[in-house]
Amino acid sequence: MRSLGPRHRTGALLHILGRRSPRKGCAVTETEDERLLIGSQAEAELFAAFYDRHAARLLAFFARRTFDAQVAADLTAETMAEAFTSRGRFADRGPGSAAAWLYTIGRRQLSHFVARQRVEDRARRRLGMAPLVLQDEETERIEELIDFESVGRNVASALGRLRAGQREALTLRVIEGKSYPEAARVLGCSEAVVRARVSRGLRQLAAELGL
Repeated sequence: MRSLGPRHRTGALLHILGRRSPRKGCAVTETEDERLLIGSQAEAELFAAFYDRHAARLLAFFARRTFDAQVAADLTAETMAEAFTSRGRFADRGPGSAAAWLYTIGRRQLSHFVARQRVEDRARRRLGMAPLVLQDEETERIEELIDFESVGRNVASALGRLRAGQREALTLRVIEGKSYPEAARVLGCSEAVVRARVSRGLRQLAAELGL
C-alpha cells in the first residue's frame, strides 16, 4: 500500500488552517469527494486531495466537542488515517456519501475517546505516521475554531470541566440544538441516558457559574 506522502503525514494537518477557500467559480462539487475517495483505492495520492477538502472542518468538529486542541488534532489525524486504511470499503451512495462516511469514522473515534478518555492511534501507527505535537501558536489556531464567543468563555471553561459524556451530550443538545433522539443516535445510547447526562451537566454548570 502506498503512503500518503510526506506532505500529508500527521504533521501536515495544520497547514490546512491557513489556506484560503477556493475562489468563486473554482469550487468543486460534492461528487468530487466520491470520485477522489474511490480513485484513491487504486491511486493512493488522490486521498491527499480528499484530505485537503475535509481536514479543517473535521478538526473544527472535534475541537468544538472536546474543547482540547491536542485531542482534536489527534482525533483528526486518527480519523484520516483510519479512512485511508479502510477506503477500499467505501460504497458510493451518491453526493455527500463520502463526507458522511468520513464523519461516521470520526464519530466512532470520538465515541471511543469519550469512553476511554484517550485517543487510540492504531491506524496512525500502521501507516508509520509520527504523532502530532502542537506548538503554542498551533494550539491557539485550533482553539479559535471552538468559537468561544458563541458559548461564552466562562461557559466553555465550565464545560471543559464536565465529564466527557456530559460535555458531549450538552454540546449536542444545547449548543447544536439537536433533539434527544438525534443526540442519542449520535452518542449510541438511549434517550434516557442523554437526558440524565444533560440534566446533571446543566446542574453542574449552574453551580460552577453561580446561577
